[in-house]
Amino acid sequence: MAEGFCLLTVHAHPDDESSKGAGTVARYAATGVRTVLVCCTDGAAGDILNPAMDRPEIKDDLPAVRAEELRRAAQIIGYSEVVHLGYKDSGMPGTPCNDDPDCFARAELDEAVGRLVAVIRRTRPQVIVTYGDDQQGYPHPDHLRVHDVSVPAFERAADPESYPEAGPPWQPQKLYYTAWSRARMVAMHEKFLELGLESPFDDNWLSRPSQDDRITTRIDVSEFMDVRRQALLAHASQIDPESPFWFGLPAETARTVHPFEEYVLARTLVPAGAGGDEDDLFAGCAPHRQAPAEAPVA
Repeated sequence: MAEGFCLLTVHAHPDDESSKGAGTVARYAATGVRTVLVCCTDGAAGDILNPAMDRPEIKDDLPAVRAEELRRAAQIIGYSEVVHLGYKDSGMPGTPCNDDPDCFARAELDEAVGRLVAVIRRTRPQVIVTYGDDQQGYPHPDHLRVHDVSVPAFERAADPESYPEAGPPWQPQKLYYTAWSRARMVAMHEKFLELGLESPFDDNWLSRPSQDDRITTRIDVSEFMDVRRQALLAHASQIDPESPFWFGLPAETARTVHPFEEYVLARTLVPAGAGGDEDDLFAGCAPHRQAPAEAPVA
């Protein structure tokens, strides 16, 4: 891989970029691919899950705290650019945050799609990674909204009649959904048991509907497993460093257990990668003929 390629990932909250696909982004960034993160919300409705950070000054300034954590995590992963789409965290259904008309889940869909289209046209990614159409395992309103915004943005970015104010049309070549496979959970669960440790992957996890049959693409991130670990730890307000789910296995062991990140190819406009067994998100993609526009100065 060389210059002329761009990967754009769309995530709901600060820390999602670290828990979903951090190794993949780090791998491509290391080869010279331009990597762009779109974070749709400020994450301010998230609970403080690290007891050491559960302090009044953190709670009172949580949006700024989470923005700084995101900056550090993105730097660790190797993102070239972070774009804040500008919406409030929607929280879960039935909470006051979810009733806020300015939250992401209640934003006017066409306007939210337009914001993402503008980012796509400026950065010109060949590949976009977003959330899937089946989120039964964790139906957070913001995660659902990420999908609802990303799919039409992928389609409309190339339409010169859609959002003409958002810049010259650009056609991304491939759209992927992130996946957390049952195979991965089972492998980790069995490793905990093998080491005589209590597994955090209880029946609530292992009984979730499997989507392994939909996975088309597996990226080898064996050389970048520590990146995810360090990026997660950068989110000190959200990630407990004592969490058995994230850090229960010794680091040297965790590197060897299912060292892949998996994706579902949802849309493709290239002859390669039409749904087979891919090991490269950019299979079949052509590089840019000229550099994309730089990020506007804030």
